[in-house]
Amino acid sequence: MSLRSSAVALSLALLVLLGGCAWSSAQAPAASGETRVVKDAEETEITVPVEPQRIVALSEPTLDGLLALGITPIGTVSGRGQSKVPGYLSAEAGEIPLLGGIAEPNFEAIGKAKPDLIVVDGTSINNNPPVIEALRAIAPTAFVGYAGGDWRYTFKTLAKVVNKQDEAKQVLADYDAKVSTVKKGLGKYQGETFSIVRWQGSSAALILNELPPGRALLDLGLKRPKNQDKDGRGHSEPVSRENLAEIDADWMFFGTLGGSSVDNRNAEGGVDLEAAKKALSEAEDAPGFTSLKAYKDDQIILVDGSLWTSTGGPLLMNKIVADVDRALVEEQR
Repeated sequence: MSLRSSAVALSLALLVLLGGCAWSSAQAPAASGETRVVKDAEETEITVPVEPQRIVALSEPTLDGLLALGITPIGTVSGRGQSKVPGYLSAEAGEIPLLGGIAEPNFEAIGKAKPDLIVVDGTSINNNPPVIEALRAIAPTAFVGYAGGDWRYTFKTLAKVVNKQDEAKQVLADYDAKVSTVKKGLGKYQGETFSIVRWQGSSAALILNELPPGRALLDLGLKRPKNQDKDGRGHSEPVSRENLAEIDADWMFFGTLGGSSVDNRNAEGGVDLEAAKKALSEAEDAPGFTSLKAYKDDQIILVDGSLWTSTGGPLLMNKIVADVDRALVEEQR
């Protein structure tokens, strides 16, 4: 059964469980107490609590954004290619219960959690109205941004929905200040190029400009190779083993995103620096990899794949900037 078909079936099941009391997004009884009406990224009017207390975040960007705003959701989903919360958020997320995986919300678990607000975006629920409707049968659900869209827009929309606009402005100002400081130490790299590579299994994928890690490099003024200096389709771009020259640059940020998948979330694999080191040893066996300029010049920087080769919000962006500072400024002194 497809995700769409499953969502329809689950939506109908939920309506039965809820006694047929589904409500429209504009009229939803968000929670006891004061409410307000906001428009989400799709211009849908959502009635939400003025101060939501039980928020479920069903993607990396929404979990990241809530944590950056000082809000701990009551439930979330596993990170892309991972069986737990996104690795880069493990310290901040703590023991937040998992209520499904990316693009696979567990409707029953979400319903039992009794949220007063659910936040999603295109990285988790993309072009799938039945899933949105199933979630809206549980609680007011806001769609806050699109896959491959501007992370700032997603964060601002999320902040509007949870009534934390002033806090969001400060978070973004702090990020911009950090970028400005780190950028001052990167002058000697202005003529060099930087690639962001995810090695998965036996082949590579590129992170291009539209994804948050690509945006971070642009913010820092770091140049991409000509073939990578573009927006992609909102996800990593696969590169065949026959075309590995496409991933080359003067410098390469290199990571992996675990061994698990939608079909097998418990498969072995990792996302951290040790996993990146193992992936690099596998990449060295691929024809042509050791001929790449970044490899020959010993300018491959191993990184946390959950941070550098996926998606997120302001916490992700700040940590990427900090990684760049450590790798290109502090360690090169």
